[in-house]
Amino acid sequence: MALRKSGSILALAALLSSCGGGGGGSGSNSVSLPSGGGSTPTPAPAGTTCSLQSRQNWAFDQLDEWYLFPETLPASLSPTPYASVQSYIDALTATARGQGRDRYFTYITSIAEENAFLASGATAGFGIRLSYDSPTSRVFVLDAYEGAPALAAGLDRGTEILAIGTSTASLQTVTALFAQGGAAAVSNALGPSTAGTSRVLRFRNAAGVETTTTVSKADYAIQPVSPRYGVQIIDNGGTMTGYVNLRTFIDSAEPQLRDAFLQFRNAGVTELVIDLRYNGGGLVRTAELFADLLGRDRFANQVQGVTRFRTSKAANNETRNFQAQAQSIAPTRIAFITTGGSASASELVINAMIPYHDANMALVGSNTFGKPVGQIGLDRSACDDRIRIVAFATENADGNANYFSGLASSLTNSCQAADDINLPLGDPGEASMARALGFLSGAACTPISGVLDSATASTTRVATGRTSLARELLIPAQPTPAQREVPGSF
Repeated sequence: MALRKSGSILALAALLSSCGGGGGGSGSNSVSLPSGGGSTPTPAPAGTTCSLQSRQNWAFDQLDEWYLFPETLPASLSPTPYASVQSYIDALTATARGQGRDRYFTYITSIAEENAFLASGATAGFGIRLSYDSPTSRVFVLDAYEGAPALAAGLDRGTEILAIGTSTASLQTVTALFAQGGAAAVSNALGPSTAGTSRVLRFRNAAGVETTTTVSKADYAIQPVSPRYGVQIIDNGGTMTGYVNLRTFIDSAEPQLRDAFLQFRNAGVTELVIDLRYNGGGLVRTAELFADLLGRDRFANQVQGVTRFRTSKAANNETRNFQAQAQSIAPTRIAFITTGGSASASELVINAMIPYHDANMALVGSNTFGKPVGQIGLDRSACDDRIRIVAFATENADGNANYFSGLASSLTNSCQAADDINLPLGDPGEASMARALGFLSGAACTPISGVLDSATASTTRVATGRTSLARELLIPAQPTPAQREVPGSF
């Protein structure tokens, strides 16, 4: 069965088994088609090559069969003018993109690379998540991954990248790179996501100490829940409050989430801060488990979410009810920390909770990306091609499936807050964390205003030095699977 991605989907190897661009994330919602759903793809003819035109024609056929918005596809489009499979896909989906329904969510990727990432977080790079601020031409580290080169070299949350080069002599300031080509020039300067790639970086850490050193990219695995700060129980004015930060929805997140909620359950925690502020999405099944862990007081006949395909594929529609988990808790109040980088599977979890907790939950930070659709993955293994096609919409028990401009307007409560990178994630004094704890304790707040810009996925900018209401995640023109699912990663 193919994996359904609320931001991404695993392979639909034979429809038998079963996750962004811009400033937010085209993170996927991957899903598995229901048992018996779909049809087995026709085998490629003997002698089929992996020529560009053959791959493009295959992509057209898959879109023609599965695309959620078939009325927007051209009846025919010659692939000849297009130099890559992706540029042809972009041309095929241009109408839906112009309508804000497919913001580069449909794409071609590597089967091997995506499988490795979705299973364990395997990727290659420095191991940092970067954001940028165009008006001030500055780049900051939002997060650093354990076991990766950057953290070992002293780069962590709050670090500002000042200059980048292949050697000390070739260092270029970030300001100069922005002047040459904006954020794309910075991304290009950091080099390809291959182990062994080295760059000289000049950076200033959160304490103000400036360092110049060589950092080499390496193979590593992103831990979905950080062992440093990802799970905490915080005393919030006498109420023990659970905090969990999830970086991405992948297979290896599931045991970590179970462990976290077992800690909360054993401690009697019923108030939660769930930090999804940069989480671009991932596997639907992981999102469904997350919602189950929030559903100890739900019944098995209560709807968690509904997946809807196009009319011709309606046999694959699925209603998913809550499923009891040994680690589940029954929350009384929940604060979800989000930004424009919170997309897809992140939004799926939040949306699933609205019918049951709306009066006692809030969105804190800034508005989400707005991705109520997900992809299936269709494979052509001979060419290592997986096409992620927007093929289904997701809705909650109340039928809410129209939040292309973010979830803020779908909730009764929201609290605007900055993302303060001066302090670690999960620190009670960090701006979004403090506002979330305040909501849980009954403090008043200013609602989130404005909707996301579909091109940049950023809200009205409020930036002062390192504190910003909305930065944009740095994403290369051709992201790896890890960079799609964990936007901003390098």
